Amino acid sequence: TGAFPAWLAPVQAMVIPIADRHVGYAHEVLETLRAAGLRAAVDARGERMNAKIRDAQLQKIPYMLVVGDREAEAQAVAVRTRAGEDLKSMPVFQFIDRLQDEVATSMEPESAGPDVGG
Repeated sequence: TGAFPAWLAPVQAMVIPIADRHVGYAHEVLETLRAAGLRAAVDARGERMNAKIRDAQLQKIPYMLVVGDREAEAQAVAVRTRAGEDLKSMPVFQFIDRLQDEVATSMEPESAGPDVGG
């Protein structure tokens, strides 16, 4: 499918402002994500929100973080996965913890099955 797991994806999360007035908050979220060591971007184009979500899915970005009035007020993000799953709204720090846990778990050495030659 060409879809990288979150730990390997060039952009792990796309922050999508609902309207122009949410772009400032989207950039705050971006800075918070980057400060936590995550790879993120903001889609501030003048497109409709659904077009931005579709484009992020086509780019195989693991997470879309939609931000509007409610999210800005609550310092939160509405999280959707690349597969279209809606994880609802959560505080930004909670999303960061979730993604960092996912990345850490993915990077742990996995057992490759039975020991060979042992």
